[in-house]
Amino acid sequence: MHIILVSDRLATAKTIVLTGRHVAWAVVALVVLVMALSSLFSYLTVRHAAEIRLPFLQEMVQATTTENARASTERVRENLNAMAIRLGEMQAQLMRLDSMGERLAGLAGAKREDIGQIAAGPKDGRGGPIVQPTPLSADDLRQAVDALSHQLEAKTDAMSLLESQLLDERIRKSKLPTSLPIESAWNASSFGWRVDPITGEAAMHTGVDFPSDVGTPIRAAAAGIVVNVETHASYGNMIDIDHGNDLVTRYAHCSKILVQPGALVKRGQIVAEVGNTGRTTGPHLHFEVRVKGAAQNPNHFLQMAQAGSKHASRH
Repeated sequence: MHIILVSDRLATAKTIVLTGRHVAWAVVALVVLVMALSSLFSYLTVRHAAEIRLPFLQEMVQATTTENARASTERVRENLNAMAIRLGEMQAQLMRLDSMGERLAGLAGAKREDIGQIAAGPKDGRGGPIVQPTPLSADDLRQAVDALSHQLEAKTDAMSLLESQLLDERIRKSKLPTSLPIESAWNASSFGWRVDPITGEAAMHTGVDFPSDVGTPIRAAAAGIVVNVETHASYGNMIDIDHGNDLVTRYAHCSKILVQPGALVKRGQIVAEVGNTGRTTGPHLHFEVRVKGAAQNPNHFLQMAQAGSKHASRH
């Protein structure tokens, strides 16, 4: 290839001869120059972009990390609050169980220290090698608290049922005449057929007699309602107390009546005073137990009352 150069500065034209080798070197040089310029441009672009964008990326990563930490802290706080509430409920249940245990002790006649020893139970001895210990997670702890709460609820229900049964039994027993109307001995053989002390003939005696001085307090043998107060030709001044289930106790020959019909009386409450009214040979209390209107032997009830009184005096 011939290249002719013509210029006003040149006196004559010049001719440059380009061979294929010259063209190849020129192409190589051009490629090298283009690559160098591209590398330089890329380096400058990346450097300036990093200087411009890096603070933004750092702020974004920091904000994301802060948000995640805040959310994690909130979850932990919520779990702790939920477990604290549940523990408070369990403590309240334990307090109710303690109170119920004291009530049951009273109903069963047990001492508070005896109930405390029973509640404490046997000494707890545990041990053994530790194998692959694993800390409890929040979910595991929550499940353990829930399980304990369910157990407490079940025990509370069972104790409530037991308390109700004991209360029913206590109410039933409180209506039985198992308390002495007078703290003295009685003529246990006087119930049934006997020789009448006035006529000397065989006659049925429907109760037992408590010889005592006039004015001695007479107490209700059981809780009930006063259903009759009257003056009878044979019984003198008398009281009938209904204890439910068709069971009535009668107190006769009184000198003074201290209650009115319809009055609710408690076991051991003073209802009258011993006297000498009606058909008698001297001051005493005539005591009867009637079921559906038929006289029953009071000795069984009175013997139970006497045994209970002796037991109470020993303690």
